[in-house]
Formats: sequence, structure tokens, C-alpha cells
Amino acid sequence: MDSSDARNEDDDYQVLVVGAGAAGLTLGCDLARRGVRALVIERSAALFPGSRGRGVQPRTQEVFDDLGVIDAILAAGGPLPRVLSRRPDATLKLWDLVEPAPAAAGVPYPVGWMLPQWRTQEILHARLRQLGGELRFGVALTSLSQDQQSVRALLTRADGSTTTVRADYLVGADGGRSTVRAALGVTMTGETLDPRASLVGDVRLTGLDRGNWHMWTRAPGDTLSLCPLPGTDHFALSVPVGEGPVDTSPQAVRAVIAERTQLPAEAVLEVLWTSEYRPRAALADRFQAGRVLLAGDAAHIHSPAGGQGLNTGVQDAYNLGWKLGRVLRHGAPPRLLDSYEAERLPVAADVLQLSSRLHHSYRGSGPAVARRAGQTSQLGIAYRDSPLSVETRADLPEEALRAGDRIPDLALPQGRLFDLLRGPHATLLAVGRPAPAGRAAELVVREFAELAPLGPGLFVVRPDGYLGLATQDPAALAAYLDLLGRG
Repeated sequence: MDSSDARNEDDDYQVLVVGAGAAGLTLGCDLARRGVRALVIERSAALFPGSRGRGVQPRTQEVFDDLGVIDAILAAGGPLPRVLSRRPDATLKLWDLVEPAPAAAGVPYPVGWMLPQWRTQEILHARLRQLGGELRFGVALTSLSQDQQSVRALLTRADGSTTTVRADYLVGADGGRSTVRAALGVTMTGETLDPRASLVGDVRLTGLDRGNWHMWTRAPGDTLSLCPLPGTDHFALSVPVGEGPVDTSPQAVRAVIAERTQLPAEAVLEVLWTSEYRPRAALADRFQAGRVLLAGDAAHIHSPAGGQGLNTGVQDAYNLGWKLGRVLRHGAPPRLLDSYEAERLPVAADVLQLSSRLHHSYRGSGPAVARRAGQTSQLGIAYRDSPLSVETRADLPEEALRAGDRIPDLALPQGRLFDLLRGPHATLLAVGRPAPAGRAAELVVREFAELAPLGPGLFVVRPDGYLGLATQDPAALAAYLDLLGRG
């Protein structure tokens, strides 16, 4: 149990979050800063110890900026190293896994950032504690039931004792083998991407420089990868090992490295974490059943190709957190939560197609994967078809920002637009006209004589940085604020 916990376990909560991975911790942070009484539980005794989801995409960095952890993320990590491919004939080839992204207007974080998943989760956990959020380790969800008013969850502690918690809503962010999803009876549709299992892990070793990501692309049995992890003296190991059971022991790690590289077994000084991994892509048929919602790997399982899994889960949580906050704290109608599945399920489906396509294209050759930068940044994700995207302007040019699009970080005389948007609030941008009276209490108003590329009008920027309403009609603003809640 987190030492900061002082609440009676039988208390009611507004939200129960099951799972303290990146998605669950992000949601916990977002709810805490909104004043939502939430409990995050994690069946393990500690945070996940491995590096598995180690790429933080540009859009996720923007999320972390808003949550107040971007400085820690940038300090702990580093850019993706260049790949050094080694072949049996001693030929070396140096290439970029992701093409270097050119500087672009409105994009404060143009390149992906690498840090091990355990470090990302440590940073989010520290932020959760700072915000007064509550996390309990060694607590598992055993069963749940719900009615029209609440969800009741039976929780089992590490010592076998149980307690029941009532919550207004429950979010399952408990991974690919989600207990929450199973309890709901929600099925997943997907495919096995490779019949072979991979041995993955984190090791300390000697004999390799830390300036490159090392790949033995035609090693016996297929490619072996050793990637240096920024901020540590660790390397992340990934290697296909066959279709049968996987030996994840330190001895097996040393043996496979000695077999497929020029390094001797004794070069592996320490094996810090290992796991068996079988590439699969799958999507839950629903992301919501009544008062229970799914996020992260509980809702979608990705190939690691393209670095999309952790990022998509973080953005699930970012999409859901403000909506729960509006319903629970500001009087928004519960139907606002219906937009979560409407927005995030199509995004997850598209991302799964991308990561699966990249997985199949990557056979150790390099260049096929190197062309993926613009696709994997997640900056292009938009919700134009969402019920929360209301566009009433006519005759817009093709390149115009529309309701549902991500708002770029526009340059302002007083600094960055993102600095004005940061926080749990929605923002009204009144461009070329005064803001109407009778606004929502939690709506921050910014007036501009002009603001390219928006043009004149009234624009509501959602708390997650997407353009919700774009109009020149004050009556449309009033109706939109009713949807978001005026409390």
C-alpha cells in the first residue's frame, strides 16, 4: 500500500481506476488535478519494472506538458539513437529508425523521446502523489457489479483479505489480460502477428558503445536487438526465440546473446528484468459498458513496431479524464462519456492497423521502418466526426483548422498558446470579437484581435487540446457549453 494512503478503504469514490500502468497513472493524475475523488489500485506490489514501452511520441509529450511532467520526462530520457546494423560478414550499416523530424510551426516537441517505461511510470506516480492522488499496491479486483447509480467492486489485498469499494465509475486500465474486460464479458477481435515468441528484457553489459542501437540483423534465428536506455546503464534486449515455451532465465539471456552476437556470455553483468512476448494485435469490441470503461491495453493490444501502445493508452486516459471531471464536478450530462468510445475506438483501430503494418514490413532491413515518422507521432489524430466537434463556419479553405483538430502551439506576442491552455479547464478563444456573457464558470477566456490560422470567430478548445467548437454564432456557444456543463 502506498504510504501516502490515509483513507478508509470502505469509503466511496467517484472513480476507481484498476491498473497503475501508464494509462492508469495518467488518468489518476488528470482526475486528481480536477478534484475528482479517485482511487488507483494495482495488483502488483510495485510499479512495472521493465523498459517495454520506451518511446514517448510527440503528441504524448504535449499531454505530459499539460500534466506538469514534461521537464522530468525530458530530463530522464533522450532522443532515439541511430541504429547500427551488424551482419555476419562484419558489414555495418548506420541508419535512422525514424526519420529526423524537421522543425514545424506549432509543434513544440517534434521528435520522439526515449526512456524506459518504468521511469515514465515513476514520474507519473510522483506527480500523482504531488497532486494528492491515491494509489494502493497489492490490491486486485476480484469482481464487479453495477446498477444505474454506481459500480461496486470486490477488492482482494495481498494478504487475502477483501473489501468492497463503491464508485460512480470504474475504469479498467489493467492490461491485455484485463480482469475488468473479462468481468464485463467484452470480447477482443484481433490476430497473432507472429507465431514466434520473443525474449525481451533489460540487461547491464560491457563491450558495446551506448551511442547506437545495436541490431544483429541476420543473426542465427533472426534479429537480436540491444538498445541503450537513456538515464541508465541498461540495454533493452529483444530477440525472437521460437514458437515453444520461452526460457527467461538469466542463463538463457546470456546464452542467446553469446550465440547471436560477438559478445561473450560473461559480458552480461546483470539481468534486471525479462519476459516472454508474443506479438498480437487486438481491439476490444466496446470501450464502455454502463458505468465501466476500458483504457490502454485493456482496450487495445499493439505490436511494439512504431511505439504506439503506451502512447495510445496515455491519450485514452487524457481523453477520458476531462470528461469524467465535467460529469462528476461540473454538471455535464452523463452522455458526454459516450463520446469517449466514439472518439477513441476508431483511433485505436487506425493505430492498430499502422503498428501491424509496420510489424509485417520490418524484417531487419531498416529503411521500411525508417519512413514511419510522420505516421507515428500521433500529431495528426483528430476527432472531426465526434459528437463533441461542432463546426458551423462555411466555405473554409482546405487547409483550415476545423472542429475536432488538434490545436497547434501557436506563437503569441506573450509566449506560447500552450502556456495559456495548460490546466484542467476548457478555453474560449474569442478572435476578432468580444466574448459573449453567460459563460461556463470553468471556461477560461482569451480574446485576440486576430489569431492565425483560426480566423475570426468563437472557438472552444477542449481540455485535451482539441478544437471542440468553431463558430461565429454566439447561440452555438451557449448550446455547446450546456453539453460540457456550466458548473
